[in-house]
Amino acid sequence: MDQINVELTRFKVKSGKTQKVDEWLTFLNENIHDVLVTLEGEKTYVETIFREILDGNEYLYWYSVQGTGGQDVETSAHWIDQKHMEYWEECIDPTYRPVDLTTEVVMIPEKVRGTMREI
Repeated sequence: MDQINVELTRFKVKSGKTQKVDEWLTFLNENIHDVLVTLEGEKTYVETIFREILDGNEYLYWYSVQGTGGQDVETSAHWIDQKHMEYWEECIDPTYRPVDLTTEVVMIPEKVRGTMREI
């Protein structure tokens, strides 16, 4: 099977952008069909966004399970990805270095891995 990358990364939200993040996440949920179409081209099998307030700062966490060789969201011409990147630019603090949490154990049953091979 192709390499599977399992990642969890923390990004800091710019101060004062909570309402814009609310709008962003609502946008993704309301357009989930188009979002899922773009994930196929990215070879993303699972993508989940988590949100946290920690010590007065807001963070978004991206959890993903991806294959290799997929298209980067940054270069996608799909309208949903372009809008997603607009929100990203407005909301994510570029001065904060993203934190990649360390993957220790990946538990994906062979039956599920086999399905991923078919995608």
